[in-house]
Formats: sequence, structure tokens, C-alpha cells
Amino acid sequence: MRVIGIDPGLRHLGWGVIEAEGSRLRHVANGTCDSGSGTLAARLLTLHEQLTDVLHRWQPEIAAVEQTFVNRDGAGTLKLGQARGIAMLVPAQFGLEIGEYAPNKVKKTVVGVGHAEKAQVDHMVRMQLPGVVIDSPDAADALAIAICHAHHQGVQRMKVKA
Repeated sequence: MRVIGIDPGLRHLGWGVIEAEGSRLRHVANGTCDSGSGTLAARLLTLHEQLTDVLHRWQPEIAAVEQTFVNRDGAGTLKLGQARGIAMLVPAQFGLEIGEYAPNKVKKTVVGVGHAEKAQVDHMVRMQLPGVVIDSPDAADALAIAICHAHHQGVQRMKVKA
């Protein structure tokens, strides 16, 4: 199963593709889509185009996206939500099933602690994907989301077989 994890962000949208076979994970690719500057609409279009290219190139079979957390900055949360819309739209255009995970669930699955720091997530991603070269912190988070989804999909398949 080829999984793409997406860490939504308006400036930097992280993505990571892994292959999962049973409990075995293998890194395929990772990177960051940068929106640059300009109007909000232009930035969202740029993210859409770049993420579409990623899905064309790496052909994932399933997707996972981190849920948006609400903070005190309402305008910032709304903009993040719009970037998350792009992160959900593109895989949907490819006909992919999309899992959604809260940031704490991703951290709990990958690190074992729901309030882990970014450095801990990065370290555990490197441990689970030996030899991986991570493009950015956003790409590390996206790989963690993909790992989380692969784990939870595997658990679901085991429940169905039982």
C-alpha cells in the first residue's frame, strides 16, 4: 500500500510518501510545496498545482491529512483551513480514500507521546524509515502522518480478518 501523508500549511505544505507492507515501512519520497507570495487565491492555486504534480509522480493509493487545530488567531486558523482544503481536494480528485488525524494522535502513534516535540517526531520518523533524507520539518510531519495512517490501516485490516 502506497500512502501519502500531507501536513497542510499555507506557506509550506509538507508531503511524504511511504510504502507499507504489513508492519514493514519503506520511504518513497518527501518534500514541501511552497506557495510563495501573492494573493491568497494565487497561493492556494500554487499549492494545488504542486500537490497535483506530487500525486501524478508518486501515485499513492491512499492519503492521510492532519486535522487543523484552532488557535487564538482566527484569521490564521481560517487560512490554514483553506490550505487544508487543498490538501483534502487533491487526493479526492485522484479518487483516494483520505484519513484524517489530530496532531496528538499522529504524535502518539509515531513517538508514543501525544505532546511530543517536533524534534522527537523527526527522530522517530528517521528510526522507522532508515536512511531517509527529510526535505523539511513539514515533510517530516507529513511522513509521520503517513506512518500513522499506515499503522491504523493495518490495525483495521487485522480487525476485519479476525
